[in-house]
Amino acid sequence: MPNPLETIAKLDPDLVTLIESNESLALDDGALSRKDKLLIAIALDASKGAVQGVYSLTLQALDAGATKEEITESVRVAQYIGGVSCVYTAAAAFNDIF
Repeated sequence: MPNPLETIAKLDPDLVTLIESNESLALDDGALSRKDKLLIAIALDASKGAVQGVYSLTLQALDAGATKEEITESVRVAQYIGGVSCVYTAAAAFNDIF
């Protein structure tokens, strides 16, 4: 999947800089590890129906050392809170990964 921010970067590079700074603040290691934060983010994007977000975050989580089992468990949490539509969102994102 292409990065949706590529288009925005051409139109408003300052906005992308702000988004990247915000991402660093939210996802860098702290009291929670980057991996754990990415697993939370996967669950949140799945609950919002954001297939491309789940896709991107899953790749990042794998890169941060998350296992397939940890990633799928984050979807269990999303389903518990947000319902079965979260599972369909995650499945659509996972098709090209797993």
